[in-house]
Amino acid sequence: MKKAKQEDPISVIESEDGIDRAGFIKCMAWAGTGVLWMLSGGGLKSYGMSQLLDKDTGRLKPGISLPKADFSFVQISDSHIGFNKAANPDVMGTLQAAIDKINGLPTAPSFVLHTGDLSHLSQKDEFDALDQSLKNIKTDRIFYVPGEHDVLNDGGKSYLERYGKGTKGQGWYSFDKEGVHFIGLNNVFDTSEGGLGSLGADQLAWLADDLKGLSNSTPIVVFAHIPLWAVYPQWGWGTRDSEQALSLLRRFGSVSVLNGHIHQTMLKVEGNITFHTATSTAFPQPKPGTAPAPGPMKVPAEQLRGLLGLTSVVYQEHASSLAITDTALITAP
Repeated sequence: MKKAKQEDPISVIESEDGIDRAGFIKCMAWAGTGVLWMLSGGGLKSYGMSQLLDKDTGRLKPGISLPKADFSFVQISDSHIGFNKAANPDVMGTLQAAIDKINGLPTAPSFVLHTGDLSHLSQKDEFDALDQSLKNIKTDRIFYVPGEHDVLNDGGKSYLERYGKGTKGQGWYSFDKEGVHFIGLNNVFDTSEGGLGSLGADQLAWLADDLKGLSNSTPIVVFAHIPLWAVYPQWGWGTRDSEQALSLLRRFGSVSVLNGHIHQTMLKVEGNITFHTATSTAFPQPKPGTAPAPGPMKVPAEQLRGLLGLTSVVYQEHASSLAITDTALITAP
């Protein structure tokens, strides 16, 4: 890596493949901008924002329109503020570029879900920097769940003091929006780096009580950091007691489970439960089993968009109505 010319106010670093930092941020932001979710009639539809918005203007591409919806929200994940290795030397820059894309949506999302790994080392200055950036998103509120990187050094004390107000136990909670019941879970406290997630008996008991009064027709959206299905247990990409939670959710006709952690988009449909993992705003990770271990993956900047967020892996075990529908972009006639 070498310094750019001092008089250049934009390009601070030029990489070995000739992509300067500004170009890297542009590529990376389009890979991991986030997912726009729109709810209409109790069903969720997801749109990859990098496919919706023009890469130069940040506005909807010509000829694209979005359907009317009861409300919309955006999911972002794995910002890893504090990370500065070769896979992305400027995570603040790529996060800000993603925020710009969110603010370019024709209608501001009702709220944003951040599905964990806000920080890289759970340091105060990392959380401060994240908060400073996210306050610029045009939305009513941001909801959080922790990633394992947010609880590394102090058992989650700093995370809970900052983001856990009004939550139960170790940071789990629920809320309702337009007839949809949202549930934020914490599956990272009883785990180690690279280990399977865990919900624990106390949280499972709370979940059973939280769901008890809801009718089977209530749409449910669950969000947590580590996937609640066995993506690749050899790398810790799963939650060891997730089946107990899923057994409580199967009676509902529409359940959407949103996760992060693996830094890539995957989709699994199991009965009326649809699982969806999100890309990262920080760096890609290898596909399951294609590397000796998970971790930040350095690729040429111009390849980032192709490696992240454009391909879904679908496993459909039962034919039924889906909680989430990945929908092709709607174009004007």
